[in-house]
Amino acid sequence: MIVLSEQEWRSRQAAHRERAARWTQPHRQRQRQHEKHPVLDFLFEYYSFRPARLERWQPSVGVALADGQEFLARKGFVETPEGVALDPAALTKKRRGSTEFVLGLLTATASRKARLGCFGLHEWAMVYRTQPEDIRHTGWPLRLGHHGTDEVVESMPINCTHHDAFRFFTPQARPRNALQPERADQVRLEQPGCLHANMDLFKWAYKLDPFVPAEMVADCFELAVRIRELDMRASPYDLRDLGYEPVPIETPDGRADYVRRQRDFATEAAVLRQRLIDTCREILDWAAQPA
Repeated sequence: MIVLSEQEWRSRQAAHRERAARWTQPHRQRQRQHEKHPVLDFLFEYYSFRPARLERWQPSVGVALADGQEFLARKGFVETPEGVALDPAALTKKRRGSTEFVLGLLTATASRKARLGCFGLHEWAMVYRTQPEDIRHTGWPLRLGHHGTDEVVESMPINCTHHDAFRFFTPQARPRNALQPERADQVRLEQPGCLHANMDLFKWAYKLDPFVPAEMVADCFELAVRIRELDMRASPYDLRDLGYEPVPIETPDGRADYVRRQRDFATEAAVLRQRLIDTCREILDWAAQPA
């Protein structure tokens, strides 16, 4: 058992809260003013981790907090002779199964070669053959208009491997995808070049809360923010008024730029994915130790 003094863990707690507040405070301000943000709202609405949870700090498994009795008010913590720590008994059979699923999915994804060159066409397929009132981000124009957007979709093959992106395709766009990924195909199909699979590292980190240290959750969140920005810069929407310059995937130069950025994110995500794999194994080993 590693023991953190009260000064150590309070310092880490404060640093984490300050880091998270960079994102949570503007989100709360937008909510109070009933303002929508087509890029950043996704991180708090599609992903079901509330801002208060993102701000909340916790240590990794096997770490005790000296004078940390305030953590006893939270589920999953227990008093030990060394201090307050995460309780192995809190990893129930159901939660163990979730941890094993995440470990299997991430390990399978990491074992594959990154497939690049999808060019972010999933966002275009979500507005294919729609009317202005049907698009997800109403109030934001399409750079090429509806007709031009449809022409881009019809001009290139679509190779989306991610079920949670594919399920938002319009009915007319779905047959154009090379695959028809279902939820049951997730472990078999997810690959490390996919922007959505790499954003989802945030989801898998918080799904294991509170057993994943808060700093790792924040690392995954901040990667997801930057990937989301590319996702929407390469989309058909014109978001220049928000400061997002387009990555025009309808042009050869734009596609080359997209692939370069996609490759960089795949490399960065591979490091985080391995950290999460190691953490899953650590959690399972820790919970299996005799009391």
